[in-house]
Amino acid sequence: MLPLLTSNQIREADAYTIAHEPVTSIDLMERASKAFVGWFINHFQDKQQSIAVYCGTGNNGGDGLAIARLLVDHGYTQLSVIITRFSDKASSDFNTNLNLIKATNIPVTELTHVADDYSESASLIIDAMLGSGLNKPLTGHYQTLVKCLNCLNKTTVAVDVPTGFYTDGEIATGALVLRVDLVITFQQPKINFLLPESGPHINCFEVVDIGLSQEFINEVNTPYYYVQERDIRAIAKPRKHFSNKGTYGHALVIAGKDETMGAVLLASSACAHVGAGLTTACVPQSGLVALNSAMPEVMALLRKQGELPDIEWDKYSVIAVGPGLGTEDGTLQLLKAVFENYTKPVVIDADALNVLSKHQELLNKIPAGSILTPHMKEFDRLFGLHHNWWQRIQTAKKKAQEMGLNIILKNDYTITATPEGRLYFNATGNPAMATGGMGDVLTGVITGLLAQKYTPEDACLLGVYLHGRAGDELALPNRMHVVLPQYVIQQLPATMAKLTA
Repeated sequence: MLPLLTSNQIREADAYTIAHEPVTSIDLMERASKAFVGWFINHFQDKQQSIAVYCGTGNNGGDGLAIARLLVDHGYTQLSVIITRFSDKASSDFNTNLNLIKATNIPVTELTHVADDYSESASLIIDAMLGSGLNKPLTGHYQTLVKCLNCLNKTTVAVDVPTGFYTDGEIATGALVLRVDLVITFQQPKINFLLPESGPHINCFEVVDIGLSQEFINEVNTPYYYVQERDIRAIAKPRKHFSNKGTYGHALVIAGKDETMGAVLLASSACAHVGAGLTTACVPQSGLVALNSAMPEVMALLRKQGELPDIEWDKYSVIAVGPGLGTEDGTLQLLKAVFENYTKPVVIDADALNVLSKHQELLNKIPAGSILTPHMKEFDRLFGLHHNWWQRIQTAKKKAQEMGLNIILKNDYTITATPEGRLYFNATGNPAMATGGMGDVLTGVITGLLAQKYTPEDACLLGVYLHGRAGDELALPNRMHVVLPQYVIQQLPATMAKLTA
């Protein structure tokens, strides 16, 4: 897992690298600038395009000055530098790079103030004004400048972090940030890049390695981690010779009602496709024909009016409950019965979560190691209103620890909070998957993995990654605008085979 660092820890990593490599700070800045330029020149190949590099007077501005100089060395001819000198402060590395750029023919303009009608003629802007150290909202001339630049229809690329954006901590609704098409960020994603508050400000980001000490990064005390493919390959287990359906467990999916059989069909189908040896769906009598027609591989356990039939609880390796159940009194009774009779981890989703939010006394009856899979609104119903995603992930971390549960908080970079107090950000998935029923598929995937004796944490990490990766393998190569849940289910066995190859 890649540890994700706060802005303070990133500065500590810089300092550690400088002290222990050893390398001078100006040489580390040059290395970062070369990494930026290496990515930039491979993707912005028009060397006649007009480019304006906006530089603050700190180290992010020093990066910008070095980038401008290196771009000219690579043959970019229509380039200018604008220095935002809105205070008397300047870092020593900025001053060093300023002296270097003055020895070139690059035109340099210094801004000491900005009017409300400020404009920029270049077609592409490189933003190197404030970087990762910002810890308060933009004011004064920076506020005016960013407002003006946001009104222009320019391609904008940020160096490491867009001006006005916090790398970690709470971002206020309506915060003023320079809107950028791309961030070329150093060493690793910034934590807030992975939260929805980044959406209005950042279209996409790319990470370039600048050689910070991996030893320091691996040892840093952080609860935040980014899940990578190599981590998932270490978790995923191939199927072995001489195994049989009993080897891979028996899952029970309690879901669906007369009007919502689609939810249980998707969840139980995903459970079977991800490899559960046996899958049983507990469904209303009216759903039997639909289940037998759509998924003959799935067995049926019939219930009446929300009441559970007699269940041999020890027969099942894992139970999932919630998709399409509704929030009537019958669902409450179903949940009580599960929590009273079953001691292994349970996967709890959808309407089961909504019922729990109204009956909080049941939260402390959930079996240890269970997995909650809320989207944002379900999460807030369970744990109270949150004003931003930073607040949500802190609550998820706290509640997972207090309750001994795993919480999967779904978004673009779905976050898994574990009882050990860690927050894992998932790297797979795409907007084509934003369609009804996709959460039911995820519930089935995780349930199927638990049936196969994956630990709850591993089932969360592998399940979320596998679910998103299957969607990526469908949407991205085929340029699909929408990927329906049923096609993700069908892709699961092939995607799992690749991960275990």
